[in-house]
Amino acid sequence: MLAPEEEGIPHGTRIHQVAVEHPGEVGLVFAAEDGSIRQLTYEEIDVRSTQLAHVLVARGVGVGDFLAICLRNSPEHIIASFAGWKAGAGVVPMRWDLPDWELQRLRAVLGPKLSIDQETIHLLKDSEKAPTDLLPEVVPDHGWGVCSSGSTGSPKVIVQKTPAFYFASQPSNTVVEHFGPLPKPQRVLVPAPLYHTNGFTAARNLMAGDQVVLLERFNAARIYDLVEQYRVTGFIAATPMLQRLAQVPGFEQRDFSSLDWVQQGASLLPIWLGRLWAELLGPERFFLSYGSSENAGLVVCRGDEWMARPGTLGRGLPPTEVKILGADGTEVPPGEVGGIYMRIPGGPGAMYMGDVPPMPSTPDGFYTVGDLGWLDEEGYLFMADRRTDMIVSGAANVFPAEVEAALSEHPEIEDVVVIGLRDPAWGRRVHALVVRKPDAPGLDADGVIGFARERLAAYKIPKSVEFVDHIPRSEAMKLNRAQLVAEREGPDGDAAQPAAAGGTAG
Repeated sequence: MLAPEEEGIPHGTRIHQVAVEHPGEVGLVFAAEDGSIRQLTYEEIDVRSTQLAHVLVARGVGVGDFLAICLRNSPEHIIASFAGWKAGAGVVPMRWDLPDWELQRLRAVLGPKLSIDQETIHLLKDSEKAPTDLLPEVVPDHGWGVCSSGSTGSPKVIVQKTPAFYFASQPSNTVVEHFGPLPKPQRVLVPAPLYHTNGFTAARNLMAGDQVVLLERFNAARIYDLVEQYRVTGFIAATPMLQRLAQVPGFEQRDFSSLDWVQQGASLLPIWLGRLWAELLGPERFFLSYGSSENAGLVVCRGDEWMARPGTLGRGLPPTEVKILGADGTEVPPGEVGGIYMRIPGGPGAMYMGDVPPMPSTPDGFYTVGDLGWLDEEGYLFMADRRTDMIVSGAANVFPAEVEAALSEHPEIEDVVVIGLRDPAWGRRVHALVVRKPDAPGLDADGVIGFARERLAAYKIPKSVEFVDHIPRSEAMKLNRAQLVAEREGPDGDAAQPAAAGGTAG
């Protein structure tokens, strides 16, 4: 909650203040994929971003412009972000591994004044000779944005409406500090790619005077080493990341004593996985969050609340209001599945750029990103799945997330995703793509289906199983279900039967 009449501090000004307040202190620890470590002080981040900002301004970057950053997780990515803010630009990271045609589509939507990528990364080296004197203080119109192809595949950029201001009274972690203040300073590990919404955690924590431990790429085993070596106090992780961490041999014996918090976000959390982390850390140190890049509202939960109501996402973080609407737009009673709608004063904090439809909304200002769920009698939210992912099989609605959560508990399954494939008998059949654990080559389709039968209603059980070497998730652990379906449906529109499929569920 902002203090009355509190004045915001531009991002570029704030990182300079931190550098002055913490002379000689390390602000960024970078864990490269090759095992090496680089450390930068707050002063180095400030000076290098100022030098690069001089170069950007000389190239015409200013207030009202956007700076696209297409780099892997790196100190250079962080420096470029602060340089963009110091020059007056909104900062929009883009996936560094996208094919060129897709990058060009996103750039056409955003229209950046300049892109920092492999072709222009020399600007960082060139800027080492640039002046170090402070530029005039400026405030970008839009602090930052993220890119998305959405469920339709149409490129869009989700840009924050608010200027790039830092507020001293604002918590560095809104979700965790809702339940009480955190010891300061924090030492926050960032395992996610910086092009993801949670990637801006790094900038927020640096501006708060916290130290950041940044991974070049997610590596479950190495995270434990970094937590122990640097006494990490917290990190945010998507559900698949928490599952990978739980698959590291001997993880239960690792030292978690430095952790004040671990926050889960993104996809649905399986019950077994939630219990594991709540018990591992202590429920008071495990937190869940549900929101979106559109900033239409935020739902939060602490581990003790979750343990009392396994599967919940929590309740709206004030002033967020939540309600569930049926297909006809009317509010449904507790326990009934419908569209999840949220409202905050002033409406969503972000806007779309691109040829995409606006977020569905109600006349009284509730918005939805298309997720389905229900509320219990106490107002706790539970998620079913995304509307676009729902499979209609034999006239029944099947939520892939529920099937995936059940199968993820199988001791021989490393990863799983569920999709719907066209089927003459079922309309869409429930199809599971499964990655076996390396020590479980004998797992077969019948074993997967039998395991599902013990946990799910008959209509939710996969009708076919396909074993794959890996599931193509992004570094943010997201996947494109529509692409997985398209790759498996034959040219005549019928789903091709995978060679590795087997078993029938009734």
